[in-house]
Amino acid sequence: MKTVQWRPEVNSLTMPQSYSVRHIPRETVGYDGVAARMVRNNPGLTAVQAEASLRAAVQAMQDELAEGNRITLEDAFSITLSFTARLENPDDPLPPLEDCLQVRAFASRPFVDAVRKTVLPERLPMSEKLPQINTAEDTVLKLADVLYAGSALRLKGADLFFDSELYGGECVIAGTRSGSAAQTRFVSVTDSEVVVLPVIPSQPDPWNNEYTISISTRYTEHGTLRTGTYRRKLRTPLLISNVTHHPDVGILSGAGTAPFAKIKDGTASASLMLRIQAALDIADGHLELSLLDMKEGGKSGAPVRVTANGTFTLNGYDGASLTSLSVAVENFTGLADLVRNGYAGRLVDVLDVRVA
Repeated sequence: MKTVQWRPEVNSLTMPQSYSVRHIPRETVGYDGVAARMVRNNPGLTAVQAEASLRAAVQAMQDELAEGNRITLEDAFSITLSFTARLENPDDPLPPLEDCLQVRAFASRPFVDAVRKTVLPERLPMSEKLPQINTAEDTVLKLADVLYAGSALRLKGADLFFDSELYGGECVIAGTRSGSAAQTRFVSVTDSEVVVLPVIPSQPDPWNNEYTISISTRYTEHGTLRTGTYRRKLRTPLLISNVTHHPDVGILSGAGTAPFAKIKDGTASASLMLRIQAALDIADGHLELSLLDMKEGGKSGAPVRVTANGTFTLNGYDGASLTSLSVAVENFTGLADLVRNGYAGRLVDVLDVRVA
């Protein structure tokens, strides 16, 4: 009996990262394939007869639908028509049928159950063997996807081992605007984990704090050099040297020559590190800005709704020495696009706030 093959694939719409299950068809079967199966199941039929019967059945169902009927084949499936038109007034004419008329098929529960009872699943590897970085975490701040100078970055995954001297492999951190640095300081390098003391290349402007990390390796002496790049961006903390004196520090930005948002001022009684989050509401496209503590799932301030450019005041979370932060959103469309397309709906910056 043949198996039903599947493989895990990264679901880019979820945060934290999760995986979807994708069916991998062995082949596509048409009229001749189904007819051949009918002959195997019913030896009294010939292939010609089976295919003719199959095509005749399809034609008959098209005719029934064209006369406005719904087709229900017991213990198999139902086929029906539907309209996707929108009318502004009840007496508006129907749009052209090619724009609004749909044919929908639904498998019945007995049909689905019968298939499930005979399926033997077979898991396939995610892809061709190459370094796969699944997670990246700073070892001091204990935060995912943060690149912190003077700390260590722990990468976990599969097939990560490389040796720059033996086969020419390397680990590279690159800025999304410019700058690249091959890493040379490692605590450990194994197949499942790499701990690196990062050398972070500089980028032209302070708000360009977005980086990628990749590992390249050869699995044999003369093998092809294969590179795996972490699917998420890493972000370095942003220094806020004096939050009460209009610092105009760019935040929540990407590789552009101008920041999407800036810190204008704030109120803080002592230096601290905290995070600022921009979360996208996919229903209507607005952003919510909020201040978070340094622990994932920890304390947070009240979210502030943002739908356009403007200056917004964010309140600190309970117990924070920073009680308020004024943020000017200068490119709402760009920020929303970055959060949606680059960060799966949630972008977080670490702020290193200094009080003299």
